[in-house]
Amino acid sequence: MIIDVIDHLADIAQDSPLDRLRDRRPDTREQAQRSYDALFAPDSDDEVTLVERDAVAAFVAGLHADATVAAFYADRLTQLAPHLAEPVRAEIAAGRTTGPYGVHPDAAPAGESDEGMRYQARHADLLGVRLTAAFEHAHLLVFRPREASRKALTALADAGWSTTGIVTLAQLVAFLSFQVRLVAGLRVLGATPKGSTS
Repeated sequence: MIIDVIDHLADIAQDSPLDRLRDRRPDTREQAQRSYDALFAPDSDDEVTLVERDAVAAFVAGLHADATVAAFYADRLTQLAPHLAEPVRAEIAAGRTTGPYGVHPDAAPAGESDEGMRYQARHADLLGVRLTAAFEHAHLLVFRPREASRKALTALADAGWSTTGIVTLAQLVAFLSFQVRLVAGLRVLGATPKGSTS
C-alpha cells in the first residue's frame, strides 16, 4: 500500500534528507496526497469513472515522458482496464511532442505563435467517444493551453461530459503536470551532493 504517492514516485526513504525536507511543509505534503486521493479514490465516480480517470492519467503522464510516473499510471490502468493499455500507449506515442504551441489571436504577440502539433486520437474506436474527447482536450491543456476555449469545452460536452466531469478532467491534467514536475524536482534535490552550489 502506498502511503504517500509523491514519496513513492520520487523514491524518498523514510527519515532521509528529502523526507525531512518535505516534513518542513506538512500542510503542502498532506494537501498533495489529499488531491491524489480525491482524484483517484473519489467518494463518487458518477461523473468521471475510475477507468476514465486512470486512462487520462496514464495518457497525460506518458505525454510528460517521466518514465517512473508514466509507468506508475500505466500499471494502474493495466490493472483496472487491461483492454485500454495498448491503445493508450499508442495514443501517447502519437501525441508526444514538446510545445507549448498555440496561435495568438492578436497581432502584437504574433511572433510568439507556434502552430505545432494538432493532436487527434488515432484509436477512437477503441477509446470510445468520451475518452477520445478527453484525450484530445488533455493534449490541448498540456501543449496548447492558450487555446483552451469555449469551443474546446463544447466538444467535451458534445461527447457526453458534464460540467462537473469537465472540471474533474481539468483537475486531473493540472494535478499530473504538478506531480511530474514536483517529483522531478525532488529527484534533482536528492541527487545533488550536500553543500553543492551547482
